[in-house]
Amino acid sequence: DRFYYAHVRKRAQMMLRATTACAVLLLTSCAAQPQTGSGVEQAIRDYIEVRQLAELEFLRSSNRDHWTELNEKFIIYKGYDEEYLLEFSRNCYELNEHPVVADVRREPNRVRARFDTLRGCRIEKIFAVNANDVAELTALGEHNE
Repeated sequence: DRFYYAHVRKRAQMMLRATTACAVLLLTSCAAQPQTGSGVEQAIRDYIEVRQLAELEFLRSSNRDHWTELNEKFIIYKGYDEEYLLEFSRNCYELNEHPVVADVRREPNRVRARFDTLRGCRIEKIFAVNANDVAELTALGEHNE
């Protein structure tokens, strides 16, 4: 009996060591993987989370709207009477192209998240921002250059 229990205990210790080694290797490989998105993108996502920016379903638009690009994924949109943070569903390289792309709009004076596009890029999310948010987000975007 004594020999059997010593053998089982030794085998259990070997399994524990092997499992621990596998866990360490797995965690190390996960930590070594590149982060999705740029540093600016992650900083903006962190800002949204920390400031708990309110997500909106739509914004009011007009013919005089314009935007400031923070990076390929986020812009500050200056709409009819407010400013907004827009997130695209993918990197939107079309923002700086000269040909105007026909945008999808369900309503003429509203831009809706998840349905409408800007320069052909689908708008994933719209966040309400104030003047302080705009200044801080613009500073984050300047690190993109």
